[in-house]
Amino acid sequence: MDLDITTSQRDARTVVHVAGEIDVYTVPALRERLDAEIERGHHHLVVDLGGVTFMDSTGLGVLVGRLKVIRGVGGTMSLVSANDRVLKVFAITGLDKVFEIHRSVDEAVTDE
Repeated sequence: MDLDITTSQRDARTVVHVAGEIDVYTVPALRERLDAEIERGHHHLVVDLGGVTFMDSTGLGVLVGRLKVIRGVGGTMSLVSANDRVLKVFAITGLDKVFEIHRSVDEAVTDE
């Protein structure tokens, strides 16, 4: 399955909607899209993983890397997922303590 990535604006945040499988084959597209948003000056990102059905360690690596970049420019990045399989990956790796993870985009954009 391919990865579908779209963006939208919600208040002062850029929401990156991701759907499909994030793995070694699709992760370059995710990395490029997130980097492009950061380069455009969008330093408050919400990555909506609501449509993600699978994510491996390469996906986690890209998210951690982009989090470091965005924090380096004074920005924020939070994640959205209600998928227990995806959330379990974050819990097992301890990354649920590193990322702000919300159950919905609405929750992520109103949480200040």
